[in-house]
Amino acid sequence: MSDADVTVANDHATSATAAAGRAARVRVVLVGTQHPGNIGSAARAMRTMGLRRLVLVAPQRYPHADANAMAAGADDVLAAAVRVETLAEAVADCRLVLGCTARSRRIALDEHSPRAAAAQVVSAAADDEVALVFGRERTGLDNEELQLCHAAVHIAADPGYSSLNLAAAVQVVCYEVRMALLGLDAAMEWDAAAAPMPQRRAGAASHAQLEGFFGQLADTLDAIDFHKGRAPASAMRKLRRIFLRSALDLRDVRLLRGVLADAQRMARLAGERGAEDRAQADAPVPSTASANADGRVSGG
Repeated sequence: MSDADVTVANDHATSATAAAGRAARVRVVLVGTQHPGNIGSAARAMRTMGLRRLVLVAPQRYPHADANAMAAGADDVLAAAVRVETLAEAVADCRLVLGCTARSRRIALDEHSPRAAAAQVVSAAADDEVALVFGRERTGLDNEELQLCHAAVHIAADPGYSSLNLAAAVQVVCYEVRMALLGLDAAMEWDAAAAPMPQRRAGAASHAQLEGFFGQLADTLDAIDFHKGRAPASAMRKLRRIFLRSALDLRDVRLLRGVLADAQRMARLAGERGAEDRAQADAPVPSTASANADGRVSGG
């Protein structure tokens, strides 16, 4: 074998190792799956595309024989599946969380095709954990769950008959992820329509750290009466999108939380001063008059 052949072989091996490493950082999350057979079918869809990490959020019936039957040999995926009770727990350590959903105006999220989403997944998975989230068979992901996602993935099915079952949706998205992984040896020349991932910086904030920040932000806005009687949900959705697009790292989050902590402290002090002022205003005013020994009152 010539030196050139060795170089090419080594390049291919390096690319394959990189692709495998990224695939290992991608998890498929199924939320509230109703039929255990769909869990097995989804595991089969994952396994055929080289993805093995399955997380189940509050499945209605699992473990179950139907899941193993429909997995058709992907029993290793089922055996290693992690079961949790909430989506927040399932994605706590992730940098990128994409929710597969039908188009919806309820929660405004950036929306990507499976191919564009796959480009983001593979890019983020170079260093960080990534989650692909799929909802319930009939109702999908609810509003609170969608808010935990950084962006949405929409499969452009025929609008006249868009009844795509859970395993089929998993198959479509996992296929695009596999195609993106196989393209690593082509210098990641992704679809031009794919939205670029923000450049990763050291110490990227995890999903749990971002959610902690968002929780403190919501509390702070309440403390300073930012909403002034308006529903807070709309403002928080917009603020979440702004900060998520910024790809905050851990230092950013710590700085922002420090600012929020100081704002909360000032709001608390202002509230305490206001309470003291109101207490003084409500207290009876002492009279300046004094009584003489014979009972007559003279001004002080």
